[in-house]
Amino acid sequence: MAKPIKALLFDFDGTLLDTNELIIQTFQTVLDRHYPGKYLREHIIPFLGPTLVESFGTVDPLKAEQLVTEYREWNLQHHDELATEFKGVADTLHKLHALGIKMAIVSTKRNNMILRGLRLLQVEDVFETIIGLDDVKKPKPDPEPILLALQRLGVAADEAMMIGDNYHDIEGGKNAGVRTAGVAWSLKGEAFLQTYHPDYMLKHISDLLPIVTGEEQ
Repeated sequence: MAKPIKALLFDFDGTLLDTNELIIQTFQTVLDRHYPGKYLREHIIPFLGPTLVESFGTVDPLKAEQLVTEYREWNLQHHDELATEFKGVADTLHKLHALGIKMAIVSTKRNNMILRGLRLLQVEDVFETIIGLDDVKKPKPDPEPILLALQRLGVAADEAMMIGDNYHDIEGGKNAGVRTAGVAWSLKGEAFLQTYHPDYMLKHISDLLPIVTGEEQ
């Protein structure tokens, strides 16, 4: 019988904070400056999930660093006007916190931008630790960031679950030996995430409540 879940590890962008439009518009703005008309919306969607260096490296390895800098400048400027909460996220996170569930963010985003998003959602007080791009050498799907989160939370892999909107989250969770959950509101679609066989597929963030209380196994 599976152990009760004591800890939840959340991806951030596209899972808790709806930054999809922000990210797409940022990529579109930067890429249009350098490659007018070449990158359409459908070409940009695969860039959501990997690190910026990885995504821009596929565009032009020699200009990747410059493109990342331009991306971060525009993204920061427009963050608060374009980023929004996925329905029910803040309320559910506070309920999970009240139940004594340990929670962490495990993201490929830089820490300062994660903190900005948490403040926007007004949930910065519910997370015990944040693992961002600044904390690791190898981002998801490598298990390093998830294992670091488990270490900081003081929980075993079989007591935790990784939740995310992309294959990096599911694969990273499996590589670290934790349970996994995909989110059906992923921009890439529920069917895409199901191909990576997460243990759960959340239709709404509140689906976590019966899972952690043992009402759903």
